[in-house]
Amino acid sequence: MLTLHEGSEDSAQTTARQTTHADNNAVNNKSRSDTIDLADSSLVVDISDALSERDRVKFTIHTKTTLEEFKSQDFSVVRQHEEFIWLHTSLVDNELYAGFIIPPAPPRPDFDASREKLQKLGEGEGTMTKEEFQKMKQELEAEYLATFKKTVAMHEVFLQRLAIHPKFKNDQNFRIFLEYESEVSVEISLSRDLIVKAFLWSLGVRGKNKKERIAGMFSSFKSSADDVLLSSTMKDVDEFFERERLFLNDYYAHIKDATNKSDRMTRSHKNVSDTYIKMSSALIQLATFDQTDLESFYGKVADCLEKARKTEGRVASDEDLKLSDLLRYYMRDTSAAKELLYRRLRCLANYENANRNLERARSRNKEVPAAEQTQTESCDKFENISKLAKQELTDFKTRRVAAFRKNLVELAELELKHSRAEVQLLKTCLSSLKAEVDVE
Repeated sequence: MLTLHEGSEDSAQTTARQTTHADNNAVNNKSRSDTIDLADSSLVVDISDALSERDRVKFTIHTKTTLEEFKSQDFSVVRQHEEFIWLHTSLVDNELYAGFIIPPAPPRPDFDASREKLQKLGEGEGTMTKEEFQKMKQELEAEYLATFKKTVAMHEVFLQRLAIHPKFKNDQNFRIFLEYESEVSVEISLSRDLIVKAFLWSLGVRGKNKKERIAGMFSSFKSSADDVLLSSTMKDVDEFFERERLFLNDYYAHIKDATNKSDRMTRSHKNVSDTYIKMSSALIQLATFDQTDLESFYGKVADCLEKARKTEGRVASDEDLKLSDLLRYYMRDTSAAKELLYRRLRCLANYENANRNLERARSRNKEVPAAEQTQTESCDKFENISKLAKQELTDFKTRRVAAFRKNLVELAELELKHSRAEVQLLKTCLSSLKAEVDVE
């Protein structure tokens, strides 16, 4: 699994830089998502190293392959989040992939919430004891590191979904993403066609200006409106896809609601953990001022609360990892499946338009060959996307069921483990306090 080392400054307002290193064998065997079929090892991709800075994260992409299209069998490149988005966009825009579920793009790295908490903690340092401040700082740094590790994992899962897919793993843009380092290396090792693509790629990953962002926003609105219009005016001729459309719409609403509730549950556990810190600190202060027989009692209870804090923190972390992250990922994956159905429905609409245009051309006996060709191409495209989409949606269900079964079982086992630990902790604390009473 990924191991992450932190080198942060003492000031809570200074942004920590983290580097994560992974043993390749451990990554290949353990950190792969349940959505990945490990049987195919012709192209294995992982994120072997990552560096977080204030405004960006640099991912080191490590690739092992036996495919002849690549210049070597083992190599690494450094990428940023914007380059992942470029790769995802290139797949979405490629008509050859219209019949596939495009793996969802990884979310943008966002550490603002953790940084804001660290800053507020630094500002409130004078209002708490040194011990309480250190404990709160450790909690926030652990939260920051957990967010960082999840960010790395989401970017890694995106690449692994592409690497294992029989179609996407041969995509030229994916190959450029994995290989391209500099103009010199490209000219030496890639064909002229790929050089042009690499050049376009280097232009495409630049940040969008304001005008482009506004255009993209309106394009997104137009696509959403078109989707709603198609869904309301057209009934799918295939019962399988009509059932899938209704299911995915309902499923997305439910999984979105479950994600929000899971996040609230995780935050509640974190709040309990933070409260234990304050209670423990208050008892230690009370023991300092109250020089009576209760002094040792206060110390023992404070120690018990400190241990309970760590257990509660682990519960929150496990629920976030095994449940909230899983729900959030499949919320995005469900959106990708819905987009596939939209593309198919758009293709069906084009096919029906081609049929109507052909009828009109025949009635006027004008431009009939061109209309027939368009109708044939539309028919072939619709039939092809339907065939691919049916298999993709079936695979999506298989992946989803397997992932939820595995994560929910693991979460239940971890919850039982932590509950037993808390019960044992309370028993030990009670025994210690009773022993104190017996001595007196």
